[in-house]
Amino acid sequence: MIAFRTALIAAALGSAAAGAAPARAEPPTLRVYGPGGPLTPVRGCGERFARARGVKVVVDGGPEERWVEQAARDGDVVFSAAEHVLSDLVRRRPGLVDPATRVSLYDRRAAIIVRKGNPRKLRSLKDLAREGVKLVDVNGAGQVGLWEDLAGRHGLIPALQRNMALSVSNTAEAIAAWRDRPELDAWITFASWHDRLRDEADLVELPASERLYRGTPAALLARTEQRALGLAFLEFLKSEECHAIFRAAGWR
Repeated sequence: MIAFRTALIAAALGSAAAGAAPARAEPPTLRVYGPGGPLTPVRGCGERFARARGVKVVVDGGPEERWVEQAARDGDVVFSAAEHVLSDLVRRRPGLVDPATRVSLYDRRAAIIVRKGNPRKLRSLKDLAREGVKLVDVNGAGQVGLWEDLAGRHGLIPALQRNMALSVSNTAEAIAAWRDRPELDAWITFASWHDRLRDEADLVELPASERLYRGTPAALLARTEQRALGLAFLEFLKSEECHAIFRAAGWR
């Protein structure tokens, strides 16, 4: 009798298992890496792409040393803060990026960040050359040579160099210094960075005839196992939907 009951229970369990719905497969995950400058619009595009495709898109960014090794292990797509920055990454890390998939997205303009209320009345590059003005120089990432390219048009390179009170390697360090050192007066950078400092800084635009722009490239990483999905994401980054997200963040 006990054996009969055991057989009935086993049969019932077997029938239940056979009728159970199969576990749903996890959607593929696209991992995207790059510097902090374009991080916000790329994340916005990633969220739209993920919803449209029913996939996961994880976008991580910041100073290169924080993400590049992880990208070499699990990354699918890389974006950059300027064309020369991605070219330099390709040169320094052969085999990391698939150059055949490289695309050029949107460009962003340089401008001058000054203290809230602009107490030094800095309204032009020539004003930055005044004696006693203290400037920040980001000598890294997409801003390498940015101030020099602008100052050279007006013969102001020696004067602005004299006023460089601080040189750092990336924007994260520049933002930290801007908050910690109130004696710093101005910073030639991309206008898009003003969004991170709206409560602590004003933006001085350069005349349209003097503006300097740098691009935003992206490419697949060579190790990706999501090539088709990665290429679709690169194509989506070039879409008008994504362009609107970049424009809202300060790109042209």
